[in-house]
Amino acid sequence: MTHPVKGVDHVFLMVEDLDRAAEAYRRLGFTLSPKGLHSAVKGTANYTLMFPGDYMELLGIVTPTEGNAPRRAALAREGEGLRAVACRIDDAEAAKTALEALGIATGELGHFERPVPLPDGGTGRAAFSTMPFADSELPFGIVFMCQHRTRETVWLPELLTHPNRACGLAEIVAQSADPEAAAQRLARLYASGRVAAAAGGYRVETGPASAPILCLTGAALAEYFPGLDLSAAPAEGFAGLALHSEDMAATAACLAASEVSPVETARGIALAPSDCAGAVLEFRQR
Repeated sequence: MTHPVKGVDHVFLMVEDLDRAAEAYRRLGFTLSPKGLHSAVKGTANYTLMFPGDYMELLGIVTPTEGNAPRRAALAREGEGLRAVACRIDDAEAAKTALEALGIATGELGHFERPVPLPDGGTGRAAFSTMPFADSELPFGIVFMCQHRTRETVWLPELLTHPNRACGLAEIVAQSADPEAAAQRLARLYASGRVAAAAGGYRVETGPASAPILCLTGAALAEYFPGLDLSAAPAEGFAGLALHSEDMAATAACLAASEVSPVETARGIALAPSDCAGAVLEFRQR
């Protein structure tokens, strides 16, 4: 049966104070969506940072509930940061059937929606079907699948342009004591998943026009982002994110105005987790 997972759809950061994280990202030059409130059972809310082909999400707990107890426990245990990768699928129910036929275990299929403020002053709805990969399939973190049932209310045109000129996910970076094993497990989750050696680790290609996942040892991660305090990065997990920029001069000017101190990397400029709600954030020329 054909593998249904086409690449990376979006990522989310779990944050301790949602509005504080949103303000930090606005200062860095991002255009944020209005706050999206989830159901009373979920007790969560989000802001999205949209790009033409994918996006980032800031996710926070606004009301403690039984349903969000595991996320509250993870926040208390691990702190905030990049926690999850959402994968592209066309049909969640069909994906579950196909993955089971391929011997890849999944969790419970869920459907939810949230209200969306529209440019004309009205309110629309954003509807999704989601399904996690089983923990047994994962080396670390959260990886799940997301079917967008109302793309037109998520990719709103006015959200796609950012003063810092960020325009898409370039790479997801993870830390692991055994990066090859982690990469091999992640590659199984994608139709186009393949693993290639990289300095200090292994890179997972996730599909056409899709951000790869780079798995590095701790020493290699420090070399990849020299001069940054990475002490809060998970020993096993997603540590940071690289973004494409349409204009690195404009990106640098925007960051300078926000009074953060980026460091140069071999690929662009990067910000410390303390500036970005717990995740390294790198910008690269597209």
